[in-house]
Amino acid sequence: MNIPQAVGCLRYYAGWAGKIDGKTLDMEGGIAYTHREPLGVCGAIVPWNAPLMITIWKLAPALVTGNVLIIKSSELSPLYAQRLAELVKEAGIPPGVVNIVTGEGASAGQALSEHMDVRKIAFTGSALAGRKILQAASRTNLKKVSLELGGKGPSIVFDDCDIENALLWTRLGITANNGQICAAGSRIYVQASIYDRFVEAYKKAAAAAPTVAGNPLDISTTKGPVVSRVQHEKILEFIRQGKQSGARLLFGGERIGEKGYFVENTAFADVGDDATIMREEIFGPVASIAKFTTEEEVIFKANDSHHGLSAAIFTNDVNRAHRVSKGLESGQVTVNAWAMLSPNVPFGGVKESGFGRDMGEEALEGWTTVKAIKYHILPRL
Repeated sequence: MNIPQAVGCLRYYAGWAGKIDGKTLDMEGGIAYTHREPLGVCGAIVPWNAPLMITIWKLAPALVTGNVLIIKSSELSPLYAQRLAELVKEAGIPPGVVNIVTGEGASAGQALSEHMDVRKIAFTGSALAGRKILQAASRTNLKKVSLELGGKGPSIVFDDCDIENALLWTRLGITANNGQICAAGSRIYVQASIYDRFVEAYKKAAAAAPTVAGNPLDISTTKGPVVSRVQHEKILEFIRQGKQSGARLLFGGERIGEKGYFVENTAFADVGDDATIMREEIFGPVASIAKFTTEEEVIFKANDSHHGLSAAIFTNDVNRAHRVSKGLESGQVTVNAWAMLSPNVPFGGVKESGFGRDMGEEALEGWTTVKAIKYHILPRL
C-alpha cells in the first residue's frame, strides 16, 4: 500500500502544476482578483506507521504550490527518509527544496514547530503531540498548522448488507498493518437481528486464516511485529483491560512467542459502551464488537467519541447509506468497504482527530495563502 499510494499521489499533484488559479470578482468601484501564493518554508512531521505514503501526502502538494519543505521523520522509521532524499536528488529537485531532519519529537520536532521562519507544520500522529505543536505555533509566529490525529473508527453492519463482504472488510480494517493505522475500524457495531450470526462467522473467519508470525521480509510471513516494546506492552495492557471489562473474548488475546513484539489478532464481543477498549485508541489488532437495534441508536453510539477520522457502513440500501453517512461525525465515510484511499479525495478528521486535509484539491488550500488584488476603476468624467 505504501509505495503505490505514494506514486499515485505524486502523479496526481503533478497534474496540478499551472492550474492553481485565483478568482476574478466584481466590487463596487472596480474589480478584484485573488492570487494563491506559497507559504514559504514549511515543515512536515511524519509518523512511523505508513511513513513514505504520509510523507508524500504532504510533500507533493507542498512542492506543486511552490513551498520548501523540511521533513521530520519518526525516530522509529528513519531509513525511508534517507532513501527518499536520494530519490529527490536523483529526480533533479534543487538543493534546499526538500530537506530531511531526523531525531526525536521532543527535540527535532519541537525545534521545527517553534522555529520563527517556518510558516506551516503539517503533522500526522498522536493527539498529545498535536496539542504540543499547536501550543508551539501559538507562542511563536502563529504558523499555520494542519493535524491528522488518532481515530476510533466505527464500522456499522446493517442486517441488509452482504455479510461475507462485511466480514472481509471489518477484519481487514483492524488487522491491516497490525491495526497500527489511525483509520482502523476498531469499533464494529452489528444490527441485533444478525448479531449472533455475524459474531460466529467473524470468529470462524479468523480461525480459517492461520497466522504465520515472523520477519516481514519473508514472503511466507502473514503477521509482522508491532513497532516497539512500548507499543507491544500498551496493546497487551488494553487486552488485559478488555478481559476484565466483562466483554467476551472471541479469539486471540495473547502475545505470540517469547521473542519479538508479536500480538495475536484479537476480538471482543458484547463490549459495553463505556469499556476502555471501546473508547480509547489502541493502535493494535484489537476489535470491539457490540450490538445495536436502530439507525438512530448506532449513529449516537458511533458519534459518542472524541475522535472523528474514519467510518464505514455496510448496507445494500443506498438511501440508508446516504442518510447514515450524513449523520456520522467523521472526516470520511466508506460504504461497503473500509477506508478507501485515492489521491484526488481529501483525507482528514473532525473533533479530536484534527483539522486540515491531506490529498485532493482541498489540500492545496492548506499550503497557500490568498492575496486579494483590488483595482479601482476611475469613473468617466
